[in-house]
Amino acid sequence: MSSIGRIGVLTGGGDAPGLNAVIRAVVKTASNSGIDVVGLEDSFDGLIEPNRSRILTPRDVTGILRLGGTILGTTNRGNPFAYPVTTSEGVHDYSDRVVEMFHKMGLGALIVIGGDGTLAIAHEFFNRGVPVVGVPKTIDNDIVGTTNCFGFDTAVDFATDAIDRLHTTAEAHHRIMIVEVMGRYAGWIALYAGVAGGADAILIPEIPFDIALVAERLRARDACGAKFSIVVVAEGAYHKGGTLSLVQEAHDGYAERLGGIGAQVCETLARETGKETRSVVLGHLQRGGAPTSFDRMLATRFGGKAVELIQHQDFGTMVAFDPPDIVARRLEEVVGKTKTVPLDHDLLVTAKALGVSFCD
Repeated sequence: MSSIGRIGVLTGGGDAPGLNAVIRAVVKTASNSGIDVVGLEDSFDGLIEPNRSRILTPRDVTGILRLGGTILGTTNRGNPFAYPVTTSEGVHDYSDRVVEMFHKMGLGALIVIGGDGTLAIAHEFFNRGVPVVGVPKTIDNDIVGTTNCFGFDTAVDFATDAIDRLHTTAEAHHRIMIVEVMGRYAGWIALYAGVAGGADAILIPEIPFDIALVAERLRARDACGAKFSIVVVAEGAYHKGGTLSLVQEAHDGYAERLGGIGAQVCETLARETGKETRSVVLGHLQRGGAPTSFDRMLATRFGGKAVELIQHQDFGTMVAFDPPDIVARRLEEVVGKTKTVPLDHDLLVTAKALGVSFCD
């Protein structure tokens, strides 16, 4: 067992319901093992200035299990290995400063809670000699090596509720409703929420769609007496032979921002079907609010397992859900990859058997 007496914890990348549950589990588990926990503010920025961190005790995390967001703050800023940073002690290479402050603060290990980008950064710091354990976080559920990430269940639950609500207004006005959901380059949220919400067509990045087939599908429903339709569109979905719809291109180390495909589909379907058509972008609403019970439990198990891996000095790893167990994966086997929906996934096959169209 490790003799480490002081560890750091940070949250990076986009927020997700369940982050606070992980922090709470880390603090409580570590405290009960005689380990002090330092909360680092705003991702790796908490290792830039001495005043951007604080000791976290069990009392500090009381009541945060059910809260969305993160008490430590987070940031989507670009790769810290790519630029210098100005601090109260002068200009430093960002990554060098992080390593320097890690040692100055007397930390024995670092728990990094984040998505694919943050975990890739964590892996780089591990290669620089920082003892790191990763915790996978993304509502998109696109991290390789884990069946689920916390935040995904909450996002799907919210999107399903939104689709349920849109059913009633769509039916009342005989409209086509287009619902654009998050997910980046993977269609997990669209698939799960679309099936759970009874969507008539689901458009995901893994299956480039033919808009003519979408229109044909909806006209057929209309002819059969179903005067309304629901189409769920993943933000990373795109036309056959087309490209991703972007709000902003990648720049200065920031990843490209997807969005706008729902409005495009809406405009085309209104013209092709002659029906009144509306689009709704759920956007960051999917990231907010209290985590579901499943996400609270998964996040708690992740946090406890992360501390266990530190105690066993099993660094350069990421906790993962391999039902029914929480296991460790090597970061080198995870980073730089994206878990997309397999075309033979059972839910995709079931959805097609039910008559849900993917318009390919």
